[in-house]
Amino acid sequence: MQISKSIILCLLCYTSLFSSSHLTPSDVYAEVMQIQKELIILKKYFKTKNNISYYKIKTPLKPRHAWQKTYEIMLKINILRLSHNMPVLEPSAMAPVLNLDPALTFEQTQRILTEIRIFKYRLLIKAKVSEKQKFNNKTPLDVYNALNKASVVLDILNGGEFTPSHVFGETMRIFDDISTILAYLNINNHTIPTKRRDDSSPFDTFNVGINILSRIEQIQKTFAIESINFYSFKKNKITPSDVFSLTQLILAELQTIKAYIGLDDYVTPYAKHYKNKTPADVDQMMGWSLRQISLISLDSNRKGK
Repeated sequence: MQISKSIILCLLCYTSLFSSSHLTPSDVYAEVMQIQKELIILKKYFKTKNNISYYKIKTPLKPRHAWQKTYEIMLKINILRLSHNMPVLEPSAMAPVLNLDPALTFEQTQRILTEIRIFKYRLLIKAKVSEKQKFNNKTPLDVYNALNKASVVLDILNGGEFTPSHVFGETMRIFDDISTILAYLNINNHTIPTKRRDDSSPFDTFNVGINILSRIEQIQKTFAIESINFYSFKKNKITPSDVFSLTQLILAELQTIKAYIGLDDYVTPYAKHYKNKTPADVDQMMGWSLRQISLISLDSNRKGK
């Protein structure tokens, strides 16, 4: 039986659409460059300092980490909007997956660009960015570092980094995820909060976070989930924003465990808004989360796909 020319044409069109929907890290990187250009326009408008110093990561990362960095950027855009008496919207959240499609990070870049352009419109800023460039052979790490640079520019526009109260909200999201994992695995959660250390610093909390990531890495290896060693993230000078970024890496890694064991419909709740939190509060919650995740036995006889 012969296939009509119209059906063949439809099939060709469908194939073309399917091919064009396959987005790579290079495509995402091109969009992040547009975000950086838009932020340069805002910097010029607000006459902020030109020097940008940010920590460039060298550890190979995954699309899930870049996606989580876009969440961080959306939060900073909300802070910028609040400072100009504009209402805010909650950042996007999504169900856990083992391997995140770069297309989802691409979608996030479009949300970021839209929010920035709305902000410009509200301030009557008419300057536009140049045409988008094409890039090749970019990796999720390139995307992450480019997003990280954009995040630092937003710190400059906001006149400061995240506060301990912002970071505390993310530690509560980690705590919620781990508690949910333990309950789903029928693990008796007998933990209690760690002793409060009033003299704790972001450096102390950062190291607790690295220990949480190390524990997650061990669990991932047990479940045959592709893991990453975050030890190289350690550095001597740590700020609340560094701790915040680390919480996002922890959340990204927890999604893989949730997806593996069958919690793939459990979306991490949005962060609540807290006030007057201190580094000691953040440190105590991170310490408690470390105690919780240490309860997961490193054997393969758990629920999973």
